Amino acid sequence: MTTDFQQGREALGRRLRELRGTSTQRELAAVLGWPQAKVSKLETGQQTATAEDLMAWAQATEQPAVTEELEARRQGLEDYARSWHRQLRAGHRPVQDVLTVEYEHSTVLRAWQGAMVVGMLQTADYARHVFSKFADLQQSPRDIEAAVRARVERQGLLFRPGRTFHIVMWEAALHAGLAPPDVMAAQLDRLATVIGLDTVHLGIVPFGVHLALPPATGFWLYDQRLVIVEEWHAELWLDAPDDVAVYQRVWDRFDASAVYGTPARRLIARARAHFADA
Repeated sequence: MTTDFQQGREALGRRLRELRGTSTQRELAAVLGWPQAKVSKLETGQQTATAEDLMAWAQATEQPAVTEELEARRQGLEDYARSWHRQLRAGHRPVQDVLTVEYEHSTVLRAWQGAMVVGMLQTADYARHVFSKFADLQQSPRDIEAAVRARVERQGLLFRPGRTFHIVMWEAALHAGLAPPDVMAAQLDRLATVIGLDTVHLGIVPFGVHLALPPATGFWLYDQRLVIVEEWHAELWLDAPDDVAVYQRVWDRFDASAVYGTPARRLIARARAHFADA
């Protein structure tokens, strides 16, 4: 699928090709001291340029004045796709702190998650296992305890008036064994306790129910101004009205398939019984 991010990379690549002018890729690569393959990948949008790459390109094509323009284009890509590799250089705690600001600036928050319990409803033990798995995947600093504290502290927003959380999860998220059985059982107990809070509306989409869409990537909607989508390689921050509207429609479709209140409690209890028997 072609994304805005990929389209942006391709547009930047076309601009780099224009700047190369009549020189061949091989000739420019020799000036830069790069493999020709790198020049080709940057020009075709197969590789994301760094700030250093763009500065070197402008100098090598004898057009240093375009450096600022190229950097602005690159930053536009970064505003859209925030690479986990870059974000997690200092660990998970700083990422949690950035997200807390968005929660605090929002009044109506909507979430869809089909793979695990959403962070705002995670117990400390469950969150610890989740952060540990992602730290292993991304090979990032293991500031697990600091990240857990940040996530648990943010959950205080669930109990403050003036903010409403509309959270929908697929039943599969209740059964995904991301932690030992005793931790999973405690996590499911926690979910049951939030049903009935006036600030939290928790819906579960049951197994077997007709789905209007595939239960794909999880996301959060912050009012009608921002969507944050978690992919394996990056977080996508989308604030274009058309993008926000698409994710609102996605959320509405999953919400229409969800059950709330007592039926949701039954699904949670069924999952808990599974882990109690493990």
